[in-house]
Amino acid sequence: MMQAAGDDEALIAFVYHEARLIDEKRFDEWYDLYADDCRYWMPLMRGQPQSAEHTSLFDEDKLLLKIRIERLRNPKSYSQAHPSWCQHILQAPRMESRDTQAGTVVLRTPFMYLEYQQDQQEIYAGVAWHHLRLGGEKILIALKKVELLNCEAALPSLQLFP
Repeated sequence: MMQAAGDDEALIAFVYHEARLIDEKRFDEWYDLYADDCRYWMPLMRGQPQSAEHTSLFDEDKLLLKIRIERLRNPKSYSQAHPSWCQHILQAPRMESRDTQAGTVVLRTPFMYLEYQQDQQEIYAGVAWHHLRLGGEKILIALKKVELLNCEAALPSLQLFP
């Protein structure tokens, strides 16, 4: 039985699926989960408003996501001379809000994210906020906000996508 895109189980499964696509480096499929006007945002400070007036760890639109994916694939990419690998460990996503009229939902997912490259493993913890847009059987990410627990610390360069 196929679930409707707005069904809570389908929305929660969507969040798990998104993380798995990153972990398996299925970046084209992952990229297709994002709306054309999306943002992938990682604030630099707690409580930081989303605007161009503030520096962020990431603040990417769909074009910048595509460029980053292409950089990861490029055999001349110095940062990937030794490929990066990652693993998301997610707590159960929780529905935070739903606007049926607008066809939007927000899910909150506490996580641990591990990134490994050339004998070095980094561990991050935080909360991912998925602002999803629903349309028929389609779910799209309008905004993914990643709040790292240690966002204000001096961090090494993240290569993949927490």
